[in-house]
Amino acid sequence: MQRIGEVIESSTTRFTAGAYELLEAPPFGSLVRAQTRSEGMAIYGLVYEIRTGSKEPGGRAVMRGRTYSGRNLYDGEIYHEHPDLAEVLQTEFSAITVGFREGGRCYQYLPPHPPPVHYSVYPSDDAELAEFCESSDFFRGVLFAAQIPSDELLSAAIRATARARPDSRDYLVRAGRELASLLKDDYDRLTAILRRIKPA
Repeated sequence: MQRIGEVIESSTTRFTAGAYELLEAPPFGSLVRAQTRSEGMAIYGLVYEIRTGSKEPGGRAVMRGRTYSGRNLYDGEIYHEHPDLAEVLQTEFSAITVGFREGGRCYQYLPPHPPPVHYSVYPSDDAELAEFCESSDFFRGVLFAAQIPSDELLSAAIRATARARPDSRDYLVRAGRELASLLKDDYDRLTAILRRIKPA
């Protein structure tokens, strides 16, 4: 599978990657895999933030929707007319660490080391996502993580996993039961999340 970015910032609990293609970050709530220096080990994270901005530290994008001749450009036209934007802007995505793979097995707790800066990040395909999410041990870590939209993130991850599995309804029922156990003392929060994962 083709890599989608490389780690540009890393800590024990989360990592940030620069996307190789402008505006081409993995979706919010998706599972990504970062390589490590240890042979046979990879670190999994859930994408909780996506941002695009200037590559220059402290820099900011400037408006490009009107040309010097007064012609107005809209949306995708701006990128077509200004191919240099790919050189001055960068898309980044941040992921909370939810586990790792080592020796062919998945573990849903923090790895011994974060992924190294400049190492590759890959998307997880449906099979990898379904395998990792077979267990719901990572739910607690996401629900009680600080400074991320945890309820929205976990809801998005559960919906993505359900889409990747042939037994999607059964998976949603199991996920709902796990959420009910974790949030038994917070009925309002539980019902809000259950509404977000309810199939259409």
